[in-house]
Amino acid sequence: MNLPNKLSILRILLVPLMMFFYLASFIPYGKIIAVAIFIGAAVTDSFDGRIARKRQQVTDLGKLLDPLADKMLYTCAFFLIVADGIILAPFGVLALSILFVRDSLINGIRQVAASKGVVVAAAKSGKLKAVLTDVYIPIFMFLAQGIFVDTGYQVFDIINLILTIGAYSVMGIATIVTIYSGIDYCIKNKNVFISNESKEPEKKDKVEVDEGAPGEFDPLLPKVLKEFINTNNVSISATQRKFAIGYARAARMMEQMEGMGYVSTTQNGLERRKVLISIEEFYTAFPDEPKEE
Repeated sequence: MNLPNKLSILRILLVPLMMFFYLASFIPYGKIIAVAIFIGAAVTDSFDGRIARKRQQVTDLGKLLDPLADKMLYTCAFFLIVADGIILAPFGVLALSILFVRDSLINGIRQVAASKGVVVAAAKSGKLKAVLTDVYIPIFMFLAQGIFVDTGYQVFDIINLILTIGAYSVMGIATIVTIYSGIDYCIKNKNVFISNESKEPEKKDKVEVDEGAPGEFDPLLPKVLKEFINTNNVSISATQRKFAIGYARAARMMEQMEGMGYVSTTQNGLERRKVLISIEEFYTAFPDEPKEE
């Protein structure tokens, strides 16, 4: 098992540990420990994807574990602070419901897209939502410990007020971004539902040699990338025609090249992909490829 997948599994294992310390009232400062665990788990989330793409270790298991770990971490942490009454009931329940509906909607879009061999790229609004969530959830968890409550010192009361206002403000912004993100995903990926483009019949792939399993490095990828550089035509359909392969394999290689940063991504199906590396950088990345005279 590669390092990115180990980090995702670690994040999953940290979730019940975080819940234990948050709920264990008999442990002094248990909620502070839970905050530290949450932050540590969130940090691993920022690394596993980057490592997977940099080391070319994107696997089907990783595609399953990474979003699963994210949903477990944020949903469980959110449930804890809402159930604990730290967030006023109407606002907490509303924000949690919107987050749940948005994530379910996007998961559905990705499943439909995957069935058609289409890759749904992550949007900037989704990443912003994740960053804001990483801010306000641990603040509310920290406030639940009540360190600055009824201390008799006015400065602590002021700090508590500032943290509370800040957490509510960030949560409000995050909720608005969550709504926008869901709408943005639907608009940019509407072609997934109206497009007639689907996978080529599997029988076309029978003529292929050494196709490689989904998520593994395709041995044909360097030749396809070199063709993109020479023709400046980054296209799944052109790859199918040129190399006589099926749609599924061509789309999988396109996804791999996007993840490696060799070609640009397209979010709405209308933008034309571009090659992001030169022929010199290609030979540096693939030194075994024969150079053209």
